[in-house]
Amino acid sequence: MKMRRLQILLITTIIHLSLTSSCQSKKEEMHDFTNKLIEESSPYLLQHAHNPVDWFPWGDEALEKAQKEQKLIIISVGYAACHWCHVMEHESFEDTVVANLMNKHFISIKVDREERPDIDQVYMDAAQIMTGQGGWPLNVICLPDGRPIFAGTYFSKDNWMKVLSSVQNFYEKTPDKAIEQADKVQNGVAQLSIVSVGEAQEFDQKKLAKAANDWINSIDAKRGGRRGQMKFPMPISLIALLNYSTDYDDDKGKDAIITTLNHMAYGGIYDQIGGGFARYSTDPNWHIPHFEKMLYDNGQLLSAYSTAYKLTNNPLYKQVIEETIGFCNRELYDGKAAYYSSLDADSEGEEGKYYVWSKAEIIEVIGNDQEYYLKFYDVTAQGNWEGKNVFRTLTPIEEFCKANNLKLDEFKSQIKKNNEALLKVREQRIHPGLDDKILTSWNALMVAGLADAYEALGEEDYKKDALKTGNFLWDVMWDGAQLKRNYKNGKATINGFSEDYASTIQAFIKLYQITFDEEWLHRAKALTEVSFKNFFNHDNGLFNFKSKEDANLYVQKSTVDDNVIPSANSMMALNLYYLGHYLYNEGYLKQSKNMLQSALPYMEQQASFYYNWFELYRRMGKESYEVAIVGKDAEQFRKEMATHYLPNALLLGGKTEGSLELLSMKLQKGKTMIYVCQNKTCKLPVEDVTNALQQMK
Repeated sequence: MKMRRLQILLITTIIHLSLTSSCQSKKEEMHDFTNKLIEESSPYLLQHAHNPVDWFPWGDEALEKAQKEQKLIIISVGYAACHWCHVMEHESFEDTVVANLMNKHFISIKVDREERPDIDQVYMDAAQIMTGQGGWPLNVICLPDGRPIFAGTYFSKDNWMKVLSSVQNFYEKTPDKAIEQADKVQNGVAQLSIVSVGEAQEFDQKKLAKAANDWINSIDAKRGGRRGQMKFPMPISLIALLNYSTDYDDDKGKDAIITTLNHMAYGGIYDQIGGGFARYSTDPNWHIPHFEKMLYDNGQLLSAYSTAYKLTNNPLYKQVIEETIGFCNRELYDGKAAYYSSLDADSEGEEGKYYVWSKAEIIEVIGNDQEYYLKFYDVTAQGNWEGKNVFRTLTPIEEFCKANNLKLDEFKSQIKKNNEALLKVREQRIHPGLDDKILTSWNALMVAGLADAYEALGEEDYKKDALKTGNFLWDVMWDGAQLKRNYKNGKATINGFSEDYASTIQAFIKLYQITFDEEWLHRAKALTEVSFKNFFNHDNGLFNFKSKEDANLYVQKSTVDDNVIPSANSMMALNLYYLGHYLYNEGYLKQSKNMLQSALPYMEQQASFYYNWFELYRRMGKESYEVAIVGKDAEQFRKEMATHYLPNALLLGGKTEGSLELLSMKLQKGKTMIYVCQNKTCKLPVEDVTNALQQMK
């Protein structure tokens, strides 16, 4: 973000693309080569295991070899579902001429950004500083000590060879300038990570309102999402702004979020045939997706649509929730307890080929008499994208039926029947590549999404799935001392980051909220205490991304900005807020508030990228209702109350008083009572949900 970017004078003589290359490509069979990646479990790294490039995974062997031989290091970062990562591999990393150049002068390291977000973060920051932009594939060239001197994203084969030659020449002929460049980049990246400890401030509603107003004004009022040529879902930000807009009766903000959710559900970014969302749309209309499907998007979007369904009772949102869970369980579930990471954008070497249709292909499956079905999904003979059709709806189904004199229920039945037929045929196509590694934080986000869906719709299978995956995180990914980041083929090889802890704690709090089983709070507290031990930075009052027990990179990161996935620190601050209330822990509440003070200046300037802090600030401005439900019918009352949209309430309870301080002395023999409490004071207990809701109005 501009407000945090430093204007650093960098040496600009690194790259001179004036070199010419007339080398002829010489490609050999992939199986003729095997490199160090063959021993890895990451599908992305294994995709490169038979490149002629002598790839290493990140680790001591590669780093020590670079130091010993005083060679520059190439750090190439990508992920399995990345289209342009595949393109660059095919054009450059499978080419023996390119590989020979890389092998002669460089130590080459391949990184799966999803397994190692710590590495991705610090080198992406370097790319932002040096070029003003970033993306994947990320290709960084570093000194033998790992400090970057050049960064870029995708390069064609010819340009990549020119880059390699130019940077190698720069390093050999002007080593002092290379070191000067590395010093400047390192200092710049370090500056990006500095967050000042904030001064204690009282809540100011005007600050919250101004931040919200600026945020709302940045949203595309017609189609939702941030204005721009591409549209990214930012699921948890939608919840934060919806909560604010409802809490403070801001109709403009509420309309902006509803518009966003509607147009995402109408657009091609949502798989109209099979359910689930793609990562982003390449146009401002949510029409043409970048076709990769990520677990973290879909898990968080379940939370967003579930929250909005509680408020609106919109049947479209219910459909999206059901179909998205259907997609995840059909295509990402491991069949036991956990979820895989993603589906590739490509199949058969073409982006989106699995998902698009010609009109003739559709008619062949569903028959000729389908005028309104085709019209509803914007299917044309010439196609609505590159000669093919990406299904989308231009008009809400109710309006469409009214305009075309169709019976709504009959048309819905026709759509369901046709979609099922097309899905059955589509599943016979060659599927996009599956990244079947299991990541702790992404599975935790899915647990939260399933828990929110269960609250909204009351479907018991969603609760069972959430509990199954939650128990997997505790039984398999937690070894009693620390969380692991990844899991594949029965092995977990990478220590968890603060993101893994924060999202798992959040998931466990959600599981308590849908079960009233205090074991989930005990587990959340255990992970919180380890987080303080291994990640807490006493200098800035925040949590570092990497554990103190793991080797440092060239800088240490403590991030507060929220992106598609919220920052570990903002998740932790909210977790401490919830646990502080549930466990009656004033220390947690104080730490949550202290963290917020440090992030507050950034939130005030650009709340849409500090949305969890915005949510926390809103919550701290109005004391939460603690709603204790105690007695034999506690589960029935909890389930009923959870279907209501309650942005300022924390539910707790059980058939007995349990061990929580807030439940003490609240059990009345033979009755189920609801206590609405606020700021350590409870109103008269009531025996039905309606009266309890009335007490909160």
